[in-house]
Amino acid sequence: MKPFLLQLFGLMICHSAFSQSSPSQKLNNVFNSKDKGILVTAHRGDWRNTAENSVQALKNCIAMGADIMELDLKKTKDGQLIIMHDQTIDRTTTGKGEPSNYTLEEIKAFYLRSGVGHQTRHHIPTFKEILAAAKNNILIDVDKGYDYFPQVVKELRETGMIDQAVINVKNHTPLSTIETEQGPIPEDVTLMLIVDMKKPDASSIIDSYKAHKRTIIQTNFNTDTLSILKDLGNLRQHYGLWINSLWPEQNGGHDDDRAVEDNQPDQSWGWLIEHRANMIQTDRPKELLQYLKNKKLHP
Repeated sequence: MKPFLLQLFGLMICHSAFSQSSPSQKLNNVFNSKDKGILVTAHRGDWRNTAENSVQALKNCIAMGADIMELDLKKTKDGQLIIMHDQTIDRTTTGKGEPSNYTLEEIKAFYLRSGVGHQTRHHIPTFKEILAAAKNNILIDVDKGYDYFPQVVKELRETGMIDQAVINVKNHTPLSTIETEQGPIPEDVTLMLIVDMKKPDASSIIDSYKAHKRTIIQTNFNTDTLSILKDLGNLRQHYGLWINSLWPEQNGGHDDDRAVEDNQPDQSWGWLIEHRANMIQTDRPKELLQYLKNKKLHP
């Protein structure tokens, strides 16, 4: 078989395997340094088209083919985990105050607002409601939820979602500190650590997570001239590599707006891919998915 045909055949196999992968298989593949798949994470769901952190946002993410929905947690007065980013419900709902001021029944009376502030027909979902809708359909990244770590793990197990979720831990914190606070982390729990790459201890903190095999490193850097970034791709030997394309201060200027508004996707998303990111969080999921499809990097 000619080299070109062999290469084409290989691409077809990779494309087919990615297409048929379940969410749990996709997450397992993140830790295979030879895997070429790139997972797309929708930040707070499809917030440009519906209320952020809502069940409808999750459904939109599934429909568009996103691999992961990122979400945030708070707790009600009666101990229920709900999906909410801010410390208060003022910006995103028709209510006021902190979630902990309300029982679940009370908080369910409020309506979520759209990204431009209009009332929608959607209510604040519980974590369990989101997990039920996500199961076998999409991966979940629990960003703001470390304060409730034991309960998060418990509810993931109860819903059969432990292998379809990522849990963020404290930013720029060694594993020893996390385990002092939470006890030994179970092997089947997937952790994500956010690291400020300009800090001098970045490498040592990253190295501390080699003891936990299912760790994703989210690298943040406000300039792409840092010397540590020359070896960024080497992180894939031990970890999944997640880079946000949300805002330029997180990726040295290789961001969503540069890709879409300046029509420079190769200089933004392409740069992240060249540095071996295999998970990209975006506020432009539809556009990023199309870019990856055009590059034969996503089904």
